[in-house]
Amino acid sequence: METRPLGSTSIDATAVGLGTWNVGPVWGDVSDDQIRAAIHTALDEGITFVDTAEVYGDGRAERLIGEVLAERDDADDIDVVTKAAPDPDGGHSMAGLRESVEGSLDRLGVDSLDLVQLHCPDTSAFYDPDVFDALTELREEGLIDHAGVSVELVEEGLKAIEYDVVESVQLIFNPLRLRPRERLFEEAKRRDVGLIVRVPLASGLLAGAFDETTEFDEDDHRAAAIEGGVDAGVGTKGGETFAGVPFDAGVDAVDALRPHVPEEMTMAQFTLRWILDHDAVSTVIPGSTSSDHVAENAAAADFDALSHQTHGAVLDAYEEHVREHVHHRW
Repeated sequence: METRPLGSTSIDATAVGLGTWNVGPVWGDVSDDQIRAAIHTALDEGITFVDTAEVYGDGRAERLIGEVLAERDDADDIDVVTKAAPDPDGGHSMAGLRESVEGSLDRLGVDSLDLVQLHCPDTSAFYDPDVFDALTELREEGLIDHAGVSVELVEEGLKAIEYDVVESVQLIFNPLRLRPRERLFEEAKRRDVGLIVRVPLASGLLAGAFDETTEFDEDDHRAAAIEGGVDAGVGTKGGETFAGVPFDAGVDAVDALRPHVPEEMTMAQFTLRWILDHDAVSTVIPGSTSSDHVAENAAAADFDALSHQTHGAVLDAYEEHVREHVHHRW
């Protein structure tokens, strides 16, 4: 699979990586065996970039990744990047970061972490130099190799990359969330900062499997976002679930995109290919606990770039169905 440099880090990330958010309970029940099988499939398909976090399943995702790597001969070729949860006050202290890092080291079974990202702390954390000094200290101690941030807002990403220790930004970007490419992409490229794209399929909307009649289990975060509106979803102001788009508007946008999906692609592959057509993107990390879906996602990197006409159709769908709901918020 194609690899792309993750900014100034030493990591060459596969264009398609693997996200592991859906190991957590907000996606419904899934067995350890199913999760391990999905991770093995990703690695067998050539994916060498795996994203996780200490809060995914309360450490479960990191533990299972560690178990899979312990079974494989190619473990040294896999880059596992994780995230440190904020303190209860929404910020990051040195003590909290150290505790997070040490816990992740133990669960993953490694001596140092390839990349640690701040996990969507309050906006104020990005204006606190002590937070980034702490990351520098952890790197100097050899506990982490590189540091980055995961953000909700474009402005948080722009502020974060002013700190020299920050070498990557993780953010939401897909055909239902276009604002990041207006300013952040250019500045990240100028500063040699890698961009990791999460929630690429908008919680499944951009996989094309839903319509206005779709129902989710009551403990699925998507059910809450449909019943209670965007703000009832997960993330800051509900910005993670369905990429922050009202469900009905998202369904309408996907319907507008369907005629432009090439015959040889699924809707999910179309979406991932569209994201990868932006050269500022280092890697896109769709998550799935289905081995079939993982293999399908990995194959998206093999397709040629989409046409300018197709990119224009994506923009038209965004302007007609989505922009008013998301563009000013994140």
